[in-house]
Amino acid sequence: MTNYDNLQYLSNLELLSLTLRERPDSPVASNLNNLMEHPEQLINSTVEELTNIQGVGKKKALQLKATVELGRRLYQAPPKGKTIIKGPMDVSDLVQAQMRYLDREHFKAILLNRKNGILSVETISIGTLTSSMVHPREVFKPAIRKNAASVILVHNHPSGDPTPSREDIEITKRLSECGQLLGIEVLDHIIIGDGSWNSLKTSGLF
Repeated sequence: MTNYDNLQYLSNLELLSLTLRERPDSPVASNLNNLMEHPEQLINSTVEELTNIQGVGKKKALQLKATVELGRRLYQAPPKGKTIIKGPMDVSDLVQAQMRYLDREHFKAILLNRKNGILSVETISIGTLTSSMVHPREVFKPAIRKNAASVILVHNHPSGDPTPSREDIEITKRLSECGQLLGIEVLDHIIIGDGSWNSLKTSGLF
């Protein structure tokens, strides 16, 4: 008999069966468990696409997408004013899980107080597979509104390779210059890959 007191020890198949109220040996749970081998497909699939899987109707597809969305929101809600950013690894720990599987570039700004405590994490823009359009006004508007002392820029590379592009370096330099004029320092720009990251500050690129 499965012990449901410690869910972290359950297999993906057991968790799926709980979510969908199916037996672990059911065809539905098995088919979805195969999809779990490619998490980005599950995360980015639409309800309609999930219903193409044998045994998955609209109700089960909605249940699954709702569960994924709840998990995403939990990861996107850092403890306000409590989490202290000491370096790029802290940034990766904060956003890696929510950004590594995104199928479009998402550009975010982490707003910090004078002690590097997180005020909020703002989504600035959502782009295409290979780029995101970022304007300084959109980056610094929430920072000014929330009296941020500094910001850390973050965006993902859907390819999984966090190597900065020429455009990444140019926009970082531009935003850093704008921040200096406003008195809001750009501390770093972190690029998130698939289980990896790159810090432009540590790399000496701005």
